[in-house]
Amino acid sequence: MSESLIYVTTTNGLLFLLSIIFWKFPPKKINGWYGYRTPKAMENQQIWDFANSVFNKNLLIYAGISFLAGLFFANFTNKELSWQPMLLVLLSIIVSIIKTERALNDNFTDEGKPKR
Repeated sequence: MSESLIYVTTTNGLLFLLSIIFWKFPPKKINGWYGYRTPKAMENQQIWDFANSVFNKNLLIYAGISFLAGLFFANFTNKELSWQPMLLVLLSIIVSIIKTERALNDNFTDEGKPKR
């Protein structure tokens, strides 16, 4: 196994594995240890459940894309990978957070009540 493939597996692959775990085992109750924890997401149980559902789905999608892209780069480029897999990990997390925050703003008021 090439060093690039090991690198992608231990960065992008690990993020994808964590996204599967979060998706399969979402947090049940608001807590400070596990789940999508922002002040808005922790306002009440309804927002917590919604935020974790949206974030876990987005993270699963984008971590999967990141892992596939990393594997593609590792197999089809002639150069050793350095920063590229980590950039894909960072972008996956950032896009998932942005999409979750937008969904929260679209579905809940600033007071934590559902929008109709």
